[in-house]
Amino acid sequence: MDNTPFTDTIREILAQRTFAVVGASRNPEKYGNKVYRALKRHGYKVFAVNPNAETVDGDPAYPRLDNIPEPIDCIVAVVPPHVTEQIMREAGRLHIPYVWMQPGSESEAAVNAAVAHGLEAVHGGPCIMVAAAAHRPEQSD
Repeated sequence: MDNTPFTDTIREILAQRTFAVVGASRNPEKYGNKVYRALKRHGYKVFAVNPNAETVDGDPAYPRLDNIPEPIDCIVAVVPPHVTEQIMREAGRLHIPYVWMQPGSESEAAVNAAVAHGLEAVHGGPCIMVAAAAHRPEQSD
């Protein structure tokens, strides 16, 4: 295990099963794609949210959180801060309990929106890929 600080919220999130990656990208060089694939590799059920893509990594992509056909345990935001702020309101309306704001996606307004909507939030680091790798060994292919 590395030196990733595991707060109670991080442990709770990593114990969940179903994630939505908002900002999942078709481009394998972008973090939205890397996060999406890493969560899948670690055995999580992951849904891609991208209004400009039909698929991500061969899986269907959904334009909005409320288009996902199953309840979501946690949102991972890999989008600009102003989009993260909007997503917090949608997450609150959908009663999604957790959000992980990837470094660069958070802002004070996004964090305040998460708190206002009753979400447990990770923000200001670490990257979920690092935390998931430290929490679970890689799944073998």
